[in-house]
Amino acid sequence: MFHAIGLVLLIIVGLALAAGQATAQVILDAPGFIGRKQDNRLPDVKPAPLAWPRLDPGAAICRTEGDLARLAARRQGDDPGGIADCRVVSVPTAISIVQRKGPGLTQVRVTEAATIVGWTDVWLPDKAPTGQARR
Repeated sequence: MFHAIGLVLLIIVGLALAAGQATAQVILDAPGFIGRKQDNRLPDVKPAPLAWPRLDPGAAICRTEGDLARLAARRQGDDPGGIADCRVVSVPTAISIVQRKGPGLTQVRVTEAATIVGWTDVWLPDKAPTGQARR
């Protein structure tokens, strides 16, 4: 009896191995049995128009013109003496231009916090670059 079962198992395994290439072409697709996958992505949202003028991440705002000059000297590798009271912008920040003293010296006021007034060396053209909207 055990011989007969072993022989049947051996025949089944042999047939399975012989039919290995044929089973490689079987497609298991049952659209009627399996429901559609739910789309878990967030809906597409249009980004809000960016304010202009603005300071982009990486721009510096210094408290005084002297602080901005010290920051520029440090960036060139000089030791200007003293500490530059500046902060680096980490998110796009809406500003208004108070006054200009050349393309690399502009006094700005942060729109969201009107008490923050400082100097930056970012070149800020009068009109937004192509593709930027005014808020």
